[in-house]
Amino acid sequence: MEYIVIADDNEDITDILGNYVKREGYEPIIAADGVEAYEAFKKYSPSVILLDVMMPNMDGFDVCRNIRKDSNVPIILISAKGEDFEKIMGLDIGADDYIVKPFSPSEVMARVRAILRRMKNVSGTENSSDNEIRLADMRINLDEYTLYIDEKQMKLTKKEIETMWMLASNPNKVFTRDNLLDSLWGYDYYGDSRTVDSHIKRLRAKLDEVEHPDWSIKTIWGMGYKLEFINK
Repeated sequence: MEYIVIADDNEDITDILGNYVKREGYEPIIAADGVEAYEAFKKYSPSVILLDVMMPNMDGFDVCRNIRKDSNVPIILISAKGEDFEKIMGLDIGADDYIVKPFSPSEVMARVRAILRRMKNVSGTENSSDNEIRLADMRINLDEYTLYIDEKQMKLTKKEIETMWMLASNPNKVFTRDNLLDSLWGYDYYGDSRTVDSHIKRLRAKLDEVEHPDWSIKTIWGMGYKLEFINK
């Protein structure tokens, strides 16, 4: 049995989402606060976590941070607050998507399906043991969600690892901002090119903590980005 954790202190919301989750063939695990959500994650190893931001005992942001220390399980944050800075913060700490209340339960399940498809597309196959790229001094492992430069592990978010995997899988290929939005956030993510630019800026800053003279993330003005190799 595959599980989906639904964490929200509003019983009406958990009842509705629970019924939709069952229709998709998953078993819903209901959590009424952040501590229960984190315990449910540890106990059930769910396929997806639907996580309200404003919850008692531990808010959704803290739950997400704690889960990301141990797991890359897909997390969708749900909040009544739709400000851009909160969405960006949620994605930066490792959430896969951000939905603003009020929402359609059908939309939530569409987001769940889209995230699970994207995970399969990024990794190739769900259970592949060959999910590793080695280019010059860089090594990316998508089973472990790790990236090393010259054997130093970089502290990157899940989304940053996926971005590097996408670029490194196609070195010297230019990806438009729309390409990156669609592939990494999904066709139904309500973002724009500024999301990609901010994301790449933060990713570059982290990568530049270690010298990597053979490659760089290059901006192609008016188009997007590519992983360029400087020394062949």
